[in-house]
Formats: sequence, C-alpha cells, structure tokens
Amino acid sequence: MSALARLRELRIAVLFGGASGERVVSLASADTVLNALRDGGYEPLALDTGEPRWWARLEDMDIAFNIQHGVGGEDGATQGLLASMGVVGTGSDVLGSALAMDKLRSKQLWRSLGLPTANFVSVDGHTDAAALLSEWGAAFIKPSAEGSSLGMTRVATPDAFAAARDSAAVYGERILAEQFIDGPEYTVAVLGERALPPIRIEATREFYDYEAKYKGSSTRYHIPCGLTDAEEKKLCNLARSAFAALGCSIWGRVDLMRDSRGDFQLLEVNTIPGMTDHSLVPMAATAAGLSLLELVEEILLLSWQAGTSLKGREG
Repeated sequence: MSALARLRELRIAVLFGGASGERVVSLASADTVLNALRDGGYEPLALDTGEPRWWARLEDMDIAFNIQHGVGGEDGATQGLLASMGVVGTGSDVLGSALAMDKLRSKQLWRSLGLPTANFVSVDGHTDAAALLSEWGAAFIKPSAEGSSLGMTRVATPDAFAAARDSAAVYGERILAEQFIDGPEYTVAVLGERALPPIRIEATREFYDYEAKYKGSSTRYHIPCGLTDAEEKKLCNLARSAFAALGCSIWGRVDLMRDSRGDFQLLEVNTIPGMTDHSLVPMAATAAGLSLLELVEEILLLSWQAGTSLKGREG
C-alpha cells in the first residue's frame, strides 16, 4: 500500500482556534486546511480547542493536523497532550515547539551555536532604554512568546520604548528588545528536509505587522526573491540550520532580514505558520509546484511517518 493510500485510511482531526491572541488567524488557517482536505476526498473532524473538553473527541483519531497559532497550540502544550493520548500530531514535538515559541531562548541558543541574529536583550522595568537606543538607534519591542507580530512596536525614543513595553506586556511578562535592522525581510518555509523557494517581503507599512500580514493588500511578495543562486543557497542553508538547532521538524517557517553589510540575520521560527489566503507557506509551496492539498498531505505524511517511527522505538 502506498503512503498516500495509507493516509486516506487514517482518521484525521484538524485542531484550531484556542484562546490565544491569534485565534482569529487560526480560524482562517483551519478553513484553508479543512477545505483542502474535503476537496481532496477526506472527511476530517473539525475541533475548535476553545470548546470545553474538546480533547475527548480525539480518542478515536489517528492523527491531528494542529493549526492552532500562539500560546497553548504552538508552544508545546497541545503537542504534549497529543503525545500522552497516543495521537500523532503534525509538526514539531514538545521541545521544538516550546523553544521556537520563546524568541529569547531561540536567539540565545542561536548565538551559542554561532548562528547570526540581531542584537537583543530581555526587557524589564530596569532596562536603560536611553542607553540601548543610543547604541542601536532603533529597536523592536515584542513579547517573547507570541506570534503574528502581536504586541510588536518599532521604537526610537525612551518614551516610545516605555509605551511599547507596556503594549507588549499585555501578551506576557517576558519582553524582548531586538536591534532594528534596516534591510529587506525574507522568509523560508521548511518542509521535511528541504527549504521551499524563499520569499522577499516588501511591506508598505512601517514594518511587516499584523495589518500587513492578514488584512492589507499593499504588501508585495517576491518569488523569486531576487537573490543570486549562491545567496539564495546561503539563505536556505541558514534557515534549515536555525530550524534544526531548535529541534524543530516536519514543517515551519524561518524569518530573516539582511543587514547593511549584506549578512542574513535570524529573527524567529514559526512551527505552525499561517495557512490563510495571505500566508507565506502556501505561496512558497505553489512556487515549488505543490498544490494546497499536496502541501497538507505532505505535512500529514511526514508527521505520521515520524510519529509511528517514534512509537516503534518506544515499544
């Protein structure tokens, strides 16, 4: 029996929603995944994890396509629950999910391995904003464990720094300041062992924020991204190294920027990237010749193969 034929025999659930700040994005991503599966002849079970005792409906499922974004769905919590229930979940495991969700820990780990990332500090009420901005010029203030650019602000003055810190604190106590890089932004989708075609993001807003990602229509996405073959290879290799360094697997997206020296700097890894009509992974998959259904099926197949292999070793 082929792997794809085996996949069609599996009982598939799609997990979405939850209670994080990214719930709305997750609902839109779930529509994309559910529609692709249904159009492909599958009969997935749709599970909103914001509902009471949603996990009880997983008992008869073989695999769960987890498309929850943010805290609770992307940080290792759902991954641990699925593992304890014996249900294979898509994407990274508990460790990879937790590390990638924590931007501060991600950057600390990359630095320890010699991987390039913009200067950063953990922010609290004692942070000397004036000294920091004098050295850096400008900074991004963001929650350490949140996605979709929620709570993220670019600042260049101490007063703006304080206001941005308060804004980020709405999404959690741990806050990160990252040196502003004035250069183009790139994203690289990782699928299995390969990197999909990189995308250069050209945002008309101050930066690629929530509005630009999910609501606006002025952002331009460049595929091919405009790099030479050698530069593109270097970018993809760096993305794959950063992804692997955090223990991530199956699929995800690595965001980077290029500084004034021409060096690529790592920003963050998303282990459950968006799958909306504005999202980057489906764009990259299309450029690689994959339909939306083929992308979803490959994520499920890779996850099933990894999950059943792990169960075999444990048994």
